[in-house]
Amino acid sequence: MDLLIRDAALRGRPGRWSISAENGRLTAVRPEGREAPPSAATVIDAAGNLVTEPFADGHLHLCKAHTLDLAGPEALTAYTGGDMGAAMGAIERAAAVKTGQSAEAVAARARSALTESVRHGVRRVQAFADVDPVAGLTGVRALLDLKAEFKDRVDVRVVAFPQDGVLRSPGTEELVEEAVLLGADVVGGIPWIEWTDDAAREHVRRMVGLAHRYGRRVAMLVDDAGDASLRTTEMLASALLEHGMAGRGSAQHARAMSLYPEPYLRRLIGLCEQAGLGFVSDPHTGPLHLPVFTLREAGLPVALGQDDIEDAYYPFGRHNMLEVAFLAAHLLDARTDAHLDALYDMITVTAAQVLGAPVPRVEPGHDADLVVLRGHTVRQALAAHAPPRHVIVAGRVVASTESHTVFT
Repeated sequence: MDLLIRDAALRGRPGRWSISAENGRLTAVRPEGREAPPSAATVIDAAGNLVTEPFADGHLHLCKAHTLDLAGPEALTAYTGGDMGAAMGAIERAAAVKTGQSAEAVAARARSALTESVRHGVRRVQAFADVDPVAGLTGVRALLDLKAEFKDRVDVRVVAFPQDGVLRSPGTEELVEEAVLLGADVVGGIPWIEWTDDAAREHVRRMVGLAHRYGRRVAMLVDDAGDASLRTTEMLASALLEHGMAGRGSAQHARAMSLYPEPYLRRLIGLCEQAGLGFVSDPHTGPLHLPVFTLREAGLPVALGQDDIEDAYYPFGRHNMLEVAFLAAHLLDARTDAHLDALYDMITVTAAQVLGAPVPRVEPGHDADLVVLRGHTVRQALAAHAPPRHVIVAGRVVASTESHTVFT
């Protein structure tokens, strides 16, 4: 065997377990101590700590990572203030950093973020790259290069993202199509930023139509402001159904859903279920957030995302999904063990589902992608939100972190 993990705690399974892998796949998950342990090239003693599936991030503006000092404080103040009424203005201010942007500069900053992804056990990330006449395809080219560079450690799914709109930014639609031809995995969108509802609907129609033509998934930032009249989540779900793309899209943010009257919210949930629409929430990056547990209880898949790393919308971030879930536990008032388990799903198995990726499991036959955490339970792992002791991809240890304190 290539790998053997001894004395592991597993979610939902009492006792201690051993896990073995060969040729990049899990071959056995056995109760510890029932038989003599087999030999393996690499043996890890989990010491009773939790071993789980790796993390997935459904929403990261990777092309903007570490640009806060370039953007200045004004956009951050506008985006995070009050009820997010100035969110559109924040996006307009933040666009200034793209003037003169090079693919090399984007890649250098994003590489730092992806290195942290490996450290923190993030196996998959849906990475947004701005596409517009100012940025051109610099962000897309940079992230596609990094996708190839990190392919054995992180599955980077590049989103061609028209951050400044489609109708209000002529030439963007053609650039998004060019990005797809270059290899972008997902077609993005942000329809609520257009000037009118008709323009927002057309934005959705064009981007979903483009995704349909090229066989791509869709990821759109919808209703991301403190305005209960925004209806772009409904537009997205309807467009997916019209194009026969049910189950091929995700709605990002959708913060205004927290302001909708309950009768409309219930109708919208039914429509989204019919469209197979997944959701990604980033509650730590703004004062409003998606009604995560309402949607989850209705049967809709919901994931959590990092959203931003030290940029014009959020001043922190280490691409640590345990940290994201830890913050979400406070912001969503989710502190019971059942709630914490749900949050953990939102950064592992459900997150992969929302991305349209194979859902990982600690079961024989699945990919040998695992994290060995610090803590015997989900609650303990979230409380520490420390880097995993070991990160394993395809049965190979790609990162190990030790931490100790010397008292004198």
